[in-house]
Amino acid sequence: MTLQLFGHPFSSYTWKALIALYENATPFDYRNVDPAFPDNGAAFARLSPIGKFPLLVEGETVVAEATAIIDYLAVHHPGPVALIPDDRAAAVEVRMLDRIFDNYVMTPVQAIVGDALRPEDRRDAYGVAQARGMLDRSYAWLDARMAGRDWAAGDFGLADIAAAPSLFYADWAHPIPDALGNLKAYRARLLAHPSIVRTVDEARPYRAYFPLGAPDRD
Repeated sequence: MTLQLFGHPFSSYTWKALIALYENATPFDYRNVDPAFPDNGAAFARLSPIGKFPLLVEGETVVAEATAIIDYLAVHHPGPVALIPDDRAAAVEVRMLDRIFDNYVMTPVQAIVGDALRPEDRRDAYGVAQARGMLDRSYAWLDARMAGRDWAAGDFGLADIAAAPSLFYADWAHPIPDALGNLKAYRARLLAHPSIVRTVDEARPYRAYFPLGAPDRD
């Protein structure tokens, strides 16, 4: 039965699912929910009353949330690259970092981006300052952690898949300081990894959606 992934090429959490699928060359149908593809949007609306993507569908099974999708793939469609370690102790670190990248990097980025989408009289300067402060703390912690590491936790896997969209958009919204060389080098390694290169390239046509102005790089 063919897997279907509903998502948008510019969505950070869709990226997580895409990178996992591309990393193991897992066959699937990509159901882009951009308004240019209304049939996909209508099908997605029927499957996800909450309206959040990505969404993975296989037969009667519907899996929401990017990390849960990666878990589903690991169980039902394992490939040559083990994205979550079989060793339960090692998996704890990988899952911890997955949550850190989502909650303490991507969430404040979304706060900054979301504020830029608001009417000027509804902007939240205090909330944006809090988000930037969280990013500063996260950057410093991650920079220290990445010292001497190529990937976030052992081999390339779930933690790095979470890191890729988080650090990609974070550096656009709140640039990583040059002094944090470990973190900047890690971001560069992520953006050179083949499954991530493919995901970034597919999102290029949608960069005008970024409300802060997509920088002329990456």
